[in-house]
Amino acid sequence: MVNEANVKQAGAEKQLKEAQGKIDVLQAEVTALKTLVLTSTPSSPNRQLHPQLQASGARGGYRHVGGHVRNKSASGVFPSVPGKQENTSLSIQPAAKEDREMDSVLYAEFLMWKENLSAERSSAFLSRVYREDIGPCLSFTKSELSQLVQSAVENNSLTIEPVAMSALPMVKASAVECGGPNGFRAAIETKCALSGMSRLCRHRIQLGDKGSYYCISPSSRARITAVCNFFTYIRYIQQGLVRHDAEQMFWEVMRLRREMTVAKLGFYLTDQG
Repeated sequence: MVNEANVKQAGAEKQLKEAQGKIDVLQAEVTALKTLVLTSTPSSPNRQLHPQLQASGARGGYRHVGGHVRNKSASGVFPSVPGKQENTSLSIQPAAKEDREMDSVLYAEFLMWKENLSAERSSAFLSRVYREDIGPCLSFTKSELSQLVQSAVENNSLTIEPVAMSALPMVKASAVECGGPNGFRAAIETKCALSGMSRLCRHRIQLGDKGSYYCISPSSRARITAVCNFFTYIRYIQQGLVRHDAEQMFWEVMRLRREMTVAKLGFYLTDQG
């Protein structure tokens, strides 16, 4: 009986060691996985976690380079020679990485403004942004309403809200003019109050708490939103809510300025689905 107990004890100890070994292996794998996750960020993704980011030449005939869609089959300059086998192993260059270089004049203007944090347009920094970005971005066909929109954005009194598309029955585009004290709740297609073009207007704006409602197109909404985002960040800086250093603030301002430029040119994101 003693011998049988010793055998069982030895077997149990062996199983315990094997289990501890498996636990050690699992803990090592978890530690390695945590390291991969912690070192992966949206701006610098870890390629071991995201194999789809690896350059591959066998993913189809089209590749996106620098904002243009290029067909590899049409990229050749000279026609193929009949009877001669073409070399199909084309070398794929890695996608270009965006880089940046600070403009000393713009940075100096920003630093001067940051010392005073004035909301006056007379500063070189804000004067340039108004002239090069805000003014063009909020310059619509309906100039009078455009000025009212800009004033509301500056005063932080503009409201953008989605239009309830199911609130009213379907109507023709030519039958709808959005605007007035009550505004129109919905339509398949209506005239944008800012551009005057017939568009599918899913949002409307209100100037102040008791102002009129105006239906706006997706492009007009993107332009207004881009300017609002800039003013929001500037207000955060003025209120001391941004804890970044001056250079990080500057580059965020440049990014917001670029958003205004892109929106002015007609580019905007749409909801998928």
